[in-house]
Amino acid sequence: MHPHIQTLLKCIDLEEKEQAQRFQLDQQHTLKQLKNEGLALHPIIVTKKTFGYADYPEISFKLHFPPEVNMFTDGAAIECFISGEEPVKGVLISLDNRNGEFRLFAPDFPDWIEDNGVGIKLTPDTRTTSIMKKVLEQLEENKKLFKLFETLHKQPTIKLPVQIPSINIGFKNRQLNQSQQQAIAAVLTNENITIVHGPPGTGKTTTLIEAIIQLVGKGEKVLVSAPSNTAVDNIAKGLIQQGINLLRVGNASKTDEAIFQHTPEGRLNNSKEQKEIKQLKIRAEEFRRMALKYKRHFGKAEREQRNLLFKEVKNIRTEIKKLQTYNEEKLFAGAQVIAGTPIGLYDAGIDYIPFQTLVIDEAGQCIEPLAWCIFPLAEKIVLAGDHWQLPPTVLSNDAAILGFNQSILETAIDKISNVYLLNTQYRMRESIAGFSSNYFYDSLLLTAEHLKDKGVHLTFIDTAGSGYNEMHGPDGISLQNGGELEIVQKIIRTESLAMENTAFISPYSGQVAAAKELLSKEIRCSTIDSFQGQEKETVIVSLVRSNDEGEIGFLKDYRRMNVAITRAKEQLFVIGDSATIGADKFYSEFLGYVEQHGRYRTVWEFE
Repeated sequence: MHPHIQTLLKCIDLEEKEQAQRFQLDQQHTLKQLKNEGLALHPIIVTKKTFGYADYPEISFKLHFPPEVNMFTDGAAIECFISGEEPVKGVLISLDNRNGEFRLFAPDFPDWIEDNGVGIKLTPDTRTTSIMKKVLEQLEENKKLFKLFETLHKQPTIKLPVQIPSINIGFKNRQLNQSQQQAIAAVLTNENITIVHGPPGTGKTTTLIEAIIQLVGKGEKVLVSAPSNTAVDNIAKGLIQQGINLLRVGNASKTDEAIFQHTPEGRLNNSKEQKEIKQLKIRAEEFRRMALKYKRHFGKAEREQRNLLFKEVKNIRTEIKKLQTYNEEKLFAGAQVIAGTPIGLYDAGIDYIPFQTLVIDEAGQCIEPLAWCIFPLAEKIVLAGDHWQLPPTVLSNDAAILGFNQSILETAIDKISNVYLLNTQYRMRESIAGFSSNYFYDSLLLTAEHLKDKGVHLTFIDTAGSGYNEMHGPDGISLQNGGELEIVQKIIRTESLAMENTAFISPYSGQVAAAKELLSKEIRCSTIDSFQGQEKETVIVSLVRSNDEGEIGFLKDYRRMNVAITRAKEQLFVIGDSATIGADKFYSEFLGYVEQHGRYRTVWEFE
């Protein structure tokens, strides 16, 4: 077996073990600890109960406060629990700020679901890990695919200059710039694997939508994927608006009506087939009702009767699934584009359909084994994203050391010649974008003409010598800096910032939690990691670190800083201690850039 396949399999095992340890709710891992680490949401308020597409119980809920650390990504494996009862396994469908939805793998809702003290916690996603292991173990059997694997894991070689394809395309979108047009031409002439490198604000989604429209126009059947449901929905909406016959698989959440109409459930709504399924669901409901006559505490005979009734529910559910599979196959055949997360596409069972191109968006957030789950589904591959933004989240430090948090995009970017940079950003003022362009993008990232205003849009506020030191928050884990929060309040007052157009972000969840207590509810407060992919007119970044040792922790991953400083459109304020961060070459360069292109202020100016 190829050494790197062995390494990836070892990483999956390490990640599984770490999840099993971290997610456990026991005497060593109290509920308070799990909540502090962002691994549990408690209490939740149940707002709606329904039986979903495959007749599984689905629960909508809200939280008193948005989670500080959002590790509850859509599709995450969860357990619903209450003290003293057996937890029920499920999957998170969505979580947006304070509102969410999850599905339970159970015949019915637990009796206690609407009691006080119900919560959900993350649980090891053994299903996804078993799929990834199986795919990797079989990889060498597929000669074409294994050749690609070997290409991506050879030593980086001197890459030939990228061949710019000649552009003779009737673009539907007339607003595309030259680098976007070149990337689309590359996708259309792609014979193996092409990378669309899209730094922040460069119109990556716009470019991919046009490329997919052009591929469909050539008669191709296209797969679209991304590691999160949010990213899949984002590109799916754009394609639907352009009239593409798209089928969205793997997430039948009704939270977004525009998308729901293009899921198998939405398509089958009010059809003859759906009426059949509805009748089966009514029968299942009757058996469930009969089973629920037997309450929590009952004898052996009643338990057996209840189990028999639930077995009947399970049989009906299998019948529903068969009907749905038959109907979905007809929908798959007619769709021009099928979209879903890697596991969503894998589960759809579409490997018998010939797809010409697979497009993976946000490939910089996709761990490598997930990509190999869907690479076999199409002849050609397009990876799109930015490897200079945050990598995939990995819990096991040992797995991260072995490279498990290296995305498929980061793995491929040094080995593939066909890399096309989208070189013009339309989000930020030039001075805000300038440092990232210089440091991360070889000064190749240009700014659209209308954003080249010479006003002051970038400010660093230096706390050196102020005594505003970092400290551990109430949880004893994450760091806070109360002095920096005082400055934030002063900035908001002195600059007359519009609250609804302002975001406060920090690398540390403890600082975010403290900010939520102090700042107006209209100001969006978020960790940098959770704010990736978003933007605001004004962004205030609190770096938190201030100590005599020059320890900067999280800030050492410069990609996190790249995300932080590319969220603001009009005004960016960065608060930090130059004495702590300045010893680091990256931050020293950033401070020098601010002095040249922005405004450098000290904490004393805010007294």
